[in-house]
Parts: sequence; C-alpha cells; structure tokens
Amino acid sequence: MAGYDLSPAEERALHAAEAAAEGARGTTSPNPPVGAAILDADGRLAGVGATHPPGGPHAEVAALSEAGDRARGGTAVVTLEPCNHTGRTGPCAEALLEAGIARVLFAQPEPTGLAGGGADFLRSRGIEAACLHRDVPALRPWLVSARLGRPHVTAKWAQSLDGFARDHAGKSQWITGERARAFVHEDREKRDAIVVGTGTALADDPSLTARRPDGSLRSRQPRRVVVGRRGLDGVAGNLHRLGFEQHSTIDEALSSLWESGARDVLVEGGPTLIGGFLSRWLVDAVQAYIAPALLIDGLGAVAGLSAPDLGEETRLRLHSATPLGDDLLVEYRAER
Repeated sequence: MAGYDLSPAEERALHAAEAAAEGARGTTSPNPPVGAAILDADGRLAGVGATHPPGGPHAEVAALSEAGDRARGGTAVVTLEPCNHTGRTGPCAEALLEAGIARVLFAQPEPTGLAGGGADFLRSRGIEAACLHRDVPALRPWLVSARLGRPHVTAKWAQSLDGFARDHAGKSQWITGERARAFVHEDREKRDAIVVGTGTALADDPSLTARRPDGSLRSRQPRRVVVGRRGLDGVAGNLHRLGFEQHSTIDEALSSLWESGARDVLVEGGPTLIGGFLSRWLVDAVQAYIAPALLIDGLGAVAGLSAPDLGEETRLRLHSATPLGDDLLVEYRAER
C-alpha cells in the first residue's frame, strides 16, 4: 500500500519507532535494529520499544510490554514487518494478536523467507496490516545485507579539499576538525566491525575504538578487523592491546564476518584496501569527510583502481551532505 496516508498520531508513532530503531543500531546483529510504537484505541502513544540484543525481546514485544492493557484495540507502528518465526523468541505477529492489537502499520516488508509472513498471518486473523514502504535509515544496512548475503559495507575516508587523504610524508591523522572526528566515533559505535588493511595497521597503529570527546570509551565497541597477509606481531601495539582479528583476503573477511553475525561494517582504509573493495563493487555506501585544507601534494584515499568506463554501474547516488564545523560529510549510496 504505497502512499498510505498516516494520521498525525501515526506519523508521530512512526518517528518514535524510527528513533528507537536508530538507538538500537550496533546492538542487534544478526537481527535487524527494529523500532515499534503502540497507539492506544484513542490514538495516544502507549509504548515504544526497540529490538534487544540477540536472545532478548524484539521491538514489538518491548513496546507491548510498555503499553500493557492500553494496547488492546490499538495500532502498532513498526519499522519492519512483524516476524512470523520462532527462534530464540516467539513470533512477533502472534504477540501482537494476543495483545489485542487491531491494526499494524509497518515501514518495510520482511525480506527473508525464514521470518516472513507476519502480515499475512495478521490479516488471516482479521487484523489490518499495511506496508508503508517508507525508508528507515537505521534498517537500510541490514536490509541490503539480507538481500546480498554478506555484510553491508560502508567505505569511509577523510580527504583535503584538493583530494588528498595523506600528506607527502604519508601522515593522515587530523585532516578533519573536532566535530567531524566526534561524529566518526558516534558512527563507529553503531557498526558491527571496523575494517582496515595491514598497511594502515602498521603505519598508523590505530585503536579502532569508539570514543567520547574526553577520550573515554563509548559503551559499545565494534569488532576490530585487519585484512592482509603481512604479520603485525610487535608492531601494531594498540590493536594487540585491545584485540583484533585478521583475515588474509577481503572475501575471507566478509565471509567470516557474515557467519559470525556481523551485518554492518565500516571500511576505514587504507587506500589499497578501499580500492580492493571498490574494484569488485563490494561497497554499498561511501562516507567522504572533506576538510577545508589544501595539501598541494600527497596520497589519495583510493589506490589500485583502473579507470572504468563511465556508466551507470560506476556511479553512486547522493544521500546527504552534512556540515560538521568547517568540514563536510558527503554520503553516497550504491543502488542495491
């Protein structure tokens, strides 16, 4: 039901569900970060919930728990079609039925055969169930991952205004300002893993952690992954201190990450690794942090690519451009 007209109360409920989903990012994989909101029979917000870490309640159950008896005769607004599958928890579609929900609106259809069928189950029990076909930013990496059968990959780099990621001496730190760096750490906390190449690990000795402006660690940390065959013993001190996993190839890394539950990964370099992902069209999104600096000379963010013929398959679509102080974050998406 594309173009479904929501009431003002339903729009507010959808926004509440989307905010709950965003807050769950980075905690739910391999399950999707879903948000749900319950309106009572009079259209008043009665409960909001998000998917808990694996083994915990799904978003609908969390929202129903908060709503209690006020859910009966009400409307559930969910960012993803309620599941009709029994895994570690029971089917959300049945939980909505048992709670007496009269109507279910969901932003995106369930893409997997295993958990699908929730809307049909509800309709067969006399409950209205409608898909809104609304984009949910928090869900997009998981949805792409589910379709492709591998983790969603975002390639991220920082560069000067004249296109260099490192200066002539090979140094790359602090191209961007404080607000951009703070945003990077907020974003890292929402990812399942951060991936770098052995060249970056050896040259920069990165910690690959999500930190607050005062340097303290955020509550959730992504997995630290290094790709490449070079040994890191005795050189990459931060990674050895904090712990990391190493894989020889991109394929090996993506396969291992997928099998172990990762669905949303951030590739932070270096240029050869990013070039390797791009050359095989394994990049689903790009984050380019552009700093108002002119390095005049240096190294680019991507290496090892041959010049492609310009065509639709080589182009990305602009998603957003966000000022961060004097820096600019430009985000692009591949059509998947």
